[in-house]
Amino acid sequence: MRKKKKKSSVTKGEKILYGSAIFAFFLTSVLQIFCGTNIGNLKMEVEKVKYEITDQEKKNESLTMKVSELTSFDKVKDIVKDMGLEYNNDNIIIINQN
Repeated sequence: MRKKKKKSSVTKGEKILYGSAIFAFFLTSVLQIFCGTNIGNLKMEVEKVKYEITDQEKKNESLTMKVSELTSFDKVKDIVKDMGLEYNNDNIIIINQN
């Protein structure tokens, strides 16, 4: 008696299709993990830059206040007096910057 070979119900094309699907699933999973870590790193960099911007804005505000304080009329008047100069209101020109 001859033994009959049992034919597989899965064809060669189906095997290729299933193999391709498994490979695509694996590749998608790897890409998702890789992209997720890159997005996490980018979010950390954005937060770091936001912090640096906030810190610089505080420094700028502080310096602006110092400039306003140093250029106030009373301060200039005191410096002029200390230098032995005379205050003359006719020689003062006010420049407005917009």
